[in-house]
Amino acid sequence: MSELQEVQITDENALLQDPLKAAELAAKLLQVQEQKHSIETPYGMVTVTIQGSPKPKRPAIVTFHDVGMDHKLCYKTLFDNEDMYEIVKNFVVCHIDAPGQEDGAAVYPAGYQYPSLDQLAETIPCVLQYLNFPSIIGIGVGAGAYVLARYTLSHPNTVEGLVLLNIDPNAKGWMDWAAHKLTGLTSSIPEMILSHLFSTEELSGNSDVVRQYKAAILNSPILSNNHLYWNSYNRI
Repeated sequence: MSELQEVQITDENALLQDPLKAAELAAKLLQVQEQKHSIETPYGMVTVTIQGSPKPKRPAIVTFHDVGMDHKLCYKTLFDNEDMYEIVKNFVVCHIDAPGQEDGAAVYPAGYQYPSLDQLAETIPCVLQYLNFPSIIGIGVGAGAYVLARYTLSHPNTVEGLVLLNIDPNAKGWMDWAAHKLTGLTSSIPEMILSHLFSTEELSGNSDVVRQYKAAILNSPILSNNHLYWNSYNRI
């Protein structure tokens, strides 16, 4: 658990009148209350980051990130936004990093058998049991959206809501399969991941956000681990 810091709580009415101050306070509270857990599952060790504290009779918000990133790169901007103040104040947030994708992860050896996305969905019950979370609201992007959708199909009674972005629920046809194979012969892993995260127009525009993600992916010390997660995503 990170070292506790003093956070001055101001009058809540004043916070409501100044959304920016409210968002800054929420971010500080999350940082102070942040906890990390390493949880053993049948499909590898999963790193979980908890922000806030559990609220009685309320579901936990559980996130699962997309390929080429960890929970910070995927969700930090969202949860730091001033519009999320009421959410982070009233719900505990649980960020799940897929095995080997977390900051500081060890590089897997050559030939390591990475879990499928369906298997990654079965790591979630281990996390919820460890943390004693009876129900969740899931937020997933891309590969993470698929993982949460699969979990929900298997455990519908534990899910009170889902927010799924950029999900591909359908198997690829043979034309899509052939195009993907051809792209794989001519493009690097970072290029393929970036083309998944952004449109051609966004990549050519090279905005600050695109440059941030490019730098993070190109300079990733665990690019081979990212590659394994990417391969699992492309096998659905």
